[in-house]
Amino acid sequence: MTAQRIVSLLPSATEILCLLGLEDRIVGITHECDYPSSIISRPTVTQTVIPHHATSREIDTLVRERLVTTKALYSLDLDLLETLQPDLLVTQALCDVCAVSEEEVNAAACSLSSQPRVVNLEPSTLNEVFDCILAIGNATGLEGVANKKVAELRARVDAVRQRSASIARPARVTLLEWIAPLFCCGHWSPELIRYAGGLDSLGREHAPSTTISPDDLIAAQPEVLILALCGYSVEQAMHDFPLLEAIPGFRDLPCYRNRRIYALDGSAYFSRPGPRLVDSLEILAHTLFPDVHPRVSELPLAVNVLENR
Repeated sequence: MTAQRIVSLLPSATEILCLLGLEDRIVGITHECDYPSSIISRPTVTQTVIPHHATSREIDTLVRERLVTTKALYSLDLDLLETLQPDLLVTQALCDVCAVSEEEVNAAACSLSSQPRVVNLEPSTLNEVFDCILAIGNATGLEGVANKKVAELRARVDAVRQRSASIARPARVTLLEWIAPLFCCGHWSPELIRYAGGLDSLGREHAPSTTISPDDLIAAQPEVLILALCGYSVEQAMHDFPLLEAIPGFRDLPCYRNRRIYALDGSAYFSRPGPRLVDSLEILAHTLFPDVHPRVSELPLAVNVLENR
């Protein structure tokens, strides 16, 4: 039976559903779902314990405490879910920091009178993100639409990769997913950097990101530094940048000397394993090699941190 009442428990899932033309079937979203903007009027079925104006260090401390004690960072509004009567819940098991836990979602599905199906998304590569789009297409009876959308996304990725093949030497890039403490990038982000013509020696391709030391960052000697904080905007990266400048040797890095330190909206373009990862690739490619990769006009430019503070 084709799903008619869908609750998305992940911002990237919401974006995939809307890509497939299913916006009118979405009856509930998370507190973080904000794209496309037309979706934000939907009922919100989750909430978080993370204060809105917490600093990066405070957020990291709270997350670590909750993970150690197994206390949830997010909670589901079961009464609202019962009222919404969903027949499909879309969730994830990739990251306990990113969304309601898989265990809690499965328990909720069993408790609801509507007995919804649960589709779990767990991508760690760009190809697996495309597989997730196909899986949602299959779950909603839109296999043909999903195949077409994935083909279009793959064509854009291939165009970037073909242009990058002309680059004689990859740029030394470091992408930080957090600043206090320092986190290198993981999962699909090092893959995007490679496709764009760069190489992130600290990145963990197709594996979770992890903390690194200031010495690790200095030893990497990045020619380009990208700040794309997980789940947060350019403003958070700009606010935290002085913490990087305070690291001994940071001002001697090639990226600092050549003024090639950029902030990108991590929430919109790197944190969410959905269709906008291809936007992320196109933004990143133009940032690294603007003479090779033309700007996609409808996408934002990376913010040069040193030129815009």
